[in-house]
Amino acid sequence: YSTVRSVLAAGREHLRWETQNRLDAMLAHGTTTVEIKSGYGLNLETERKMLQIAGFLDRRHPMDIVATFLGAHVVPENMDRAAYVDFLVDEALGELKGLAEFCDVFCDAEAFTLDEARRIFSAALEQGYKLKIHAGQFTDMGAAGLAAEFGAVSADHLEHVSDEQLAQMHDCGTLAVLLPGAALYLMSETYADARRMIDAGVPVAVATDFNPGSCPCFSMQMMISLACLKLKLTPAEAVTAATINAAYALDRGDRVGSLEPGKQADLIIVNTIDERELACHFGVNNVRTVIKAGKVV
Repeated sequence: YSTVRSVLAAGREHLRWETQNRLDAMLAHGTTTVEIKSGYGLNLETERKMLQIAGFLDRRHPMDIVATFLGAHVVPENMDRAAYVDFLVDEALGELKGLAEFCDVFCDAEAFTLDEARRIFSAALEQGYKLKIHAGQFTDMGAAGLAAEFGAVSADHLEHVSDEQLAQMHDCGTLAVLLPGAALYLMSETYADARRMIDAGVPVAVATDFNPGSCPCFSMQMMISLACLKLKLTPAEAVTAATINAAYALDRGDRVGSLEPGKQADLIIVNTIDERELACHFGVNNVRTVIKAGKVV
């Protein structure tokens, strides 16, 4: 809860400044579209503040920002969990509609139950949110199957997931977003089984999970390296997971993630011979030039 307490205490301008600095660093390392999740306020005022800052920066920063409401991150300290779920369903989702495109739920042993996630998802769909879920990071509670049941765009983490749930994800078109940086930073011995997901026909994306507690690394280049080293993807698969598949995980596959006629020309020029060298040089910023919407930034 230390990050929650820090965010609660932080002023709006301080949060905006800190976020902008991180966006600048991400852009310099080649990221041109990013998802920002709330979930570190856990009350209406602070969750709104976080999402408003994301919207403000989306309008002013070169990067495209996709906002996600993660009020269902953890139950706040000193609050009854049933009362908090009621607050999310009956108040927060409606009040914050329009500030966030997605609703995310952390469904795991230390967070929200499957029944609680189902209730939150039902309310979020009624309010017009698209859905994401934190699934199977520490335990398999069936959250990936719930994501498929509700047609969620993605299920994230998935270190623990059954073959049955992967089949459900395949049938419903739910992407797997794998976060090897979090497993590394938490010193976990268990990484997502990317090959099993690919063999099941589930599209695999890779992301950072950039946050203070479990992955303070914003470099997608590093995630490409980890995807090869820890998830056993080939360099070409890792780059695909970090670009076009990641774009689809944000419902942006029609405009970014690849170079095609009609898309907005987001690309980077790197100091490597090919994707194999990009994956090999971990911990190094190989970006020479960043081009956003056809313009060098």
